[in-house]
Amino acid sequence: MSDVAGTAGGDEKLVGIVLVSHSAAVAASVAELATGLAGGGTTAPVAPAGGIEGGGFGTSAELISAAAAAVDRGAGVAVLTDLGSAVLTVKALLAEGDELPAGTRLVDAPFVEGAVAAVVTASTGADLAAVEAAAADAYSYRKV
Repeated sequence: MSDVAGTAGGDEKLVGIVLVSHSAAVAASVAELATGLAGGGTTAPVAPAGGIEGGGFGTSAELISAAAAAVDRGAGVAVLTDLGSAVLTVKALLAEGDELPAGTRLVDAPFVEGAVAAVVTASTGADLAAVEAAAADAYSYRKV
């Protein structure tokens, strides 16, 4: 797990973004894409949480918790997931109540398009509700 976009200033309260995938490579690549497309200037903190400890496919509550803590700047944390057990793992962490920073929200959005929308929106200083709405709106993106 690495903090892909740690370019937010120390006092800036930006929404943090966690990208949870069954694959460490997928999570890291989507984080790289989203931060790259966010443009120059201040970028919201983004952390991938992919795979399981020691490599391999799966989801890890520990990696997700660590990623959320790494991107928490006091404005909330938006968590986007790829599928299946990634969603269930985040829901379980949220149900625990103390495993994720206060203001952490599971966002229902397509993984890649939603991640880009979330990072771009969070980088403008938008609040968690606006970040969630932008990511969820990515469901409406048409390609043809």
